[in-house]
Amino acid sequence: METDRRDFIRTFSALAAAGVFSARMPWLSGLYAQEALRKVKLGMIGVGSRGSLLLTLLQEVPGVEITCFCDDYEPNFDRAQQMIGAGATGYTDYRKMLDQEQIDGVVIATPLDLHARMTIDALDAGLHVFCEKAMAKTYEECDLMLQAHRRNNKILYIGHQRLFSARTLKGIKEIERGSIGDVTQIRAYWHRNNDWRRPVPSPELERRINWRLYREYSCGLMTELASHHLQVANWILRENPDYVWGSGSINHWKDGREVYDNVNLVYHYPSGTHVVYDSLISNKKYGMQIEVQGPLGTIELETAYIFKEFPEPAPGILQLLNNIEKQVFDVVPVGGPTWVPEDPSEDRGTYLLERIIKSDGTDIQMASFVSDVRNNRLDPWLTEQGYSSGIATLMGYESMLSNRIVTWPEGLSL
Repeated sequence: METDRRDFIRTFSALAAAGVFSARMPWLSGLYAQEALRKVKLGMIGVGSRGSLLLTLLQEVPGVEITCFCDDYEPNFDRAQQMIGAGATGYTDYRKMLDQEQIDGVVIATPLDLHARMTIDALDAGLHVFCEKAMAKTYEECDLMLQAHRRNNKILYIGHQRLFSARTLKGIKEIERGSIGDVTQIRAYWHRNNDWRRPVPSPELERRINWRLYREYSCGLMTELASHHLQVANWILRENPDYVWGSGSINHWKDGREVYDNVNLVYHYPSGTHVVYDSLISNKKYGMQIEVQGPLGTIELETAYIFKEFPEPAPGILQLLNNIEKQVFDVVPVGGPTWVPEDPSEDRGTYLLERIIKSDGTDIQMASFVSDVRNNRLDPWLTEQGYSSGIATLMGYESMLSNRIVTWPEGLSL
């Protein structure tokens, strides 16, 4: 049975304190540090589907008070008021909320095109910020957000929860231990089967509610999904891609949307390693995964399994029965040269954690943000992870739109 979230946070913190995860993950220290539970006052900007989830998770973190919120869509506004209670002040203009409220920080969960201006305004107002991924819609906006974070010396989290996922953390520790040898390729994918649309009560609200489908507000599958996996790839390889080429199209959901419903990209890194990524929303058989491959094995980070390239051989009789069943015996001559079928590895994999953990890390990330705000504890590396992922994501998007190879932009702050 899944444990209570607060119990899970305590358990996760104990695992981190005991060194279960990598020493190269200092941002976890705040979760298990001994600290006084000074109340942290936060405001919410954007309380739609994602914002409501973040609000729920924050309400379960000890010592948090949500004193205000902002949303200019009436159904969202009313739901937030009901969730938080009459004691919280509601706004339809976030700038008024920043001007009038005495808070420690804000959580921003709005459409992508609003991330930069809201984050910069909040940082310039002296507040700590959690902003949902992807970081921003343009290279320039990402850079301006990073500069505002540095200029104001305030916390800036970007919503990449795999930095706090027990499955990902444990998998990366195994990679660092050399369990699969040098990383030679990362293959990542995210497959769904739905039109990505939400019900629209009135036609004039189409672009506002379904903003993810229109280029004015969104970069589609890249910023909504690929940004997560690119953050993990950059983290594992400890470098940023130097160039990318990709292709995208609308080949199934031909319903007036402007963003692609399938994308395929190859990122090249300075070390010579490639990250192969694809996403589509017309088939969900393979779901999502990050496959980190090396000469000794493969680690699947989304499920925390390791597969050995050269597993221990099965006992002789079992091996014989397996060969009979598959009708595989000796090499087979085909047109002169010998040919051996390249069958997938038969290793069923080993789960890396001692118990099943369902959390994707979002709850831990919110607890960590609160802890860092309480202690005014900055970790620039966390912000830079969001930044690097944001830039890489936009490189892929630009490559697909322009049908050309796109290199890491010059003149950036990082």
